[in-house]
Amino acid sequence: MRLAVPKERLEGETRVAATPDTIKKLVALGVEVVVETGAGAGARISDEDYKAAGASIAADEASALKDADVIFKVRTPGDDELALIKRGAMLVAILNPYGDNAQVQKYAAAGINAFAMEFMPRISRAQSMDVLSSQSNLAGYKAVLDAASVFPRAFPMMMTAAGTIAPARVFVMGVGVAGLQAIATAKRLGAIVSATDVRDATREQVQSLGGTFIMVETDEVADTGTGYAKEMSEDYKRRQAELVAEHIKKQDVVITTALIPGRPAPVLVSEEMVKSMKPGAVIIDLAAERGGNCPLSELGKTVVKYGVTIVGAENLAQSLPVDASALYSRNLLNFITPLIGKESKALEINWEDEIITGTALTRDGAVVHAAFKGAN
Repeated sequence: MRLAVPKERLEGETRVAATPDTIKKLVALGVEVVVETGAGAGARISDEDYKAAGASIAADEASALKDADVIFKVRTPGDDELALIKRGAMLVAILNPYGDNAQVQKYAAAGINAFAMEFMPRISRAQSMDVLSSQSNLAGYKAVLDAASVFPRAFPMMMTAAGTIAPARVFVMGVGVAGLQAIATAKRLGAIVSATDVRDATREQVQSLGGTFIMVETDEVADTGTGYAKEMSEDYKRRQAELVAEHIKKQDVVITTALIPGRPAPVLVSEEMVKSMKPGAVIIDLAAERGGNCPLSELGKTVVKYGVTIVGAENLAQSLPVDASALYSRNLLNFITPLIGKESKALEINWEDEIITGTALTRDGAVVHAAFKGAN
């Protein structure tokens, strides 16, 4: 079985889908691994490192993808890349199908068996394959560092002979993996941290990290059982907005992380709330790629509105490419390992397995994922 790791073509993408560590393990499984020259440069991995791990180096993408049975990528391939992939090949990457339904049809038309790793089910045996968790963990950490870099004050309390500096107040909206890491990082930096989420089950997690939990009391159940929150009623949204509006006035830094699969990001911080914030306050919007939790966010840009600095964060994990690549590549290794036959050394996919049905977008020229059947 031949597995290809091409260089990422998306502008600004620094990660790579395999590291020398994971390549050694793939080779031990009987896989022939081909890496395009320069694929690991952004993650500080040289071609020589890959060769030492057992991979061969291809001079260009066409050579890397030629006859490949499996392709590991970080982001969605372009049309020119799809043309290089043979029919029946397996594509494993973060494919963002909700953001581009037409791309799913292209995978089917090309006869590619495409797997969207961000659709990995939130079940126990798939935890080591969960790319959203591994990358969001880093994003939550980096969000706090980015906030500290633009915030015009220090985060921790400082007692000096010249007087005492009060600690910064950090408010985290959305207590998923990114939110929890943001809470932990802000606490390490000495901030006073509070957080909110529609799922009451996150209360204990916030408190265990030393944060204060802010939430509207309700009988509505927000947890879908999949690890994600569902969209709440209009009455809940109104009451939550009122609670947040009062709380946010006192905050120095707000980090928003709320996403709903298949839907635009919910608005959590309105323009009126921004107007009420302190001059010099900072908002880091981790949902900017899905429309933003703040309507004033601009993807990939830092803007100042009403005296508040708003950062439309874009793929923060790629700003930590060494660790992000190491974690992502392990996710992919853990995904592919059970699919390789011990005797045949070839792909042996159980298409009824929950992990496969959850991530497979296309198979044998057809769209097979329930969310995209019939998509145009």
